[in-house]
Amino acid sequence: MSADLAIVTTGLSKRYGRVLAVDNLDLQVLRGEIFGFVGPNGAGKSTTMRMLLGLVRPTTGSIQMLGMTLQAHLEAVLARTGSLIESPTFYPYLSGRDNLRVVADLVGVPASRIAPLLDLVDLSGVERRKYKTYSLGMKQRLGVAAALLGDPDLLLLDEPANGLDPAGIVEMRDLLRRLKAEGKTVFISSHVLHEIEQVCDRIAILQKGRIVVQGSVQQLLSGGSRVDVRVASPERAVELIRALPFVTGVEREGDRLVVLAPVDRAAAVNQALAEAGLFASEIRPHEESLEQYFLDVTGEGR
Repeated sequence: MSADLAIVTTGLSKRYGRVLAVDNLDLQVLRGEIFGFVGPNGAGKSTTMRMLLGLVRPTTGSIQMLGMTLQAHLEAVLARTGSLIESPTFYPYLSGRDNLRVVADLVGVPASRIAPLLDLVDLSGVERRKYKTYSLGMKQRLGVAAALLGDPDLLLLDEPANGLDPAGIVEMRDLLRRLKAEGKTVFISSHVLHEIEQVCDRIAILQKGRIVVQGSVQQLLSGGSRVDVRVASPERAVELIRALPFVTGVEREGDRLVVLAPVDRAAAVNQALAEAGLFASEIRPHEESLEQYFLDVTGEGR
């Protein structure tokens, strides 16, 4: 296993009777990145995360985490891994700080770890309030703090933004970025695609237990063969651009033209427009949202 990899699965599968929940999963997560694991409900995301934590035994395949084989070194791997699976549960009548003290005692971590973590998850001003008074976003961040008590190298978060309001989602996004800045590897399972697009370095899209695409968010969403053009007279521009030999089509999207052509020919498109007296106010590589990309590759929008 390469020293640059935090997680590697090879041929990982899980079968429940006749149901194949995870099918021959080959996954690679780099150290120090935020990795998004997305897919429709029932795609196998939670089952995969449970296998990564040793909570579910794979039917076939292997898992290596932090340079160790999970089956042979489960205790050592878990000692360096923090996790938040589903919604965190704490004692409602204890404060946030006291709940962390309980968890620290259970895992054998010194109480001196608590104060820095409260700062990290932005709860240092409300640590004495009872847990039952916390907002959902605060509860989620306290759950992340509990997962970080052992100072893990790897963090597995299952739907960390689930049920959060917009402010809570922004708070969680900022927290994930702080964790990355500290050198943590963060593996997130989520269906909040906009947030995955905002915060993740790379993603894998899962459908029916299989990975349909895996790679850099930036590369996946940048249209290598499409160019966006905004111009004052789009009707004239469409006819002119369509006549260019390297253009295979032009689509209208509101006041924008999407030109089906290699990105490296954008300057030629601009030149042709200028020679015809049409001056583009914008010309750049086409980028689509992760949501639209997800619908395209999974067929969920059809």
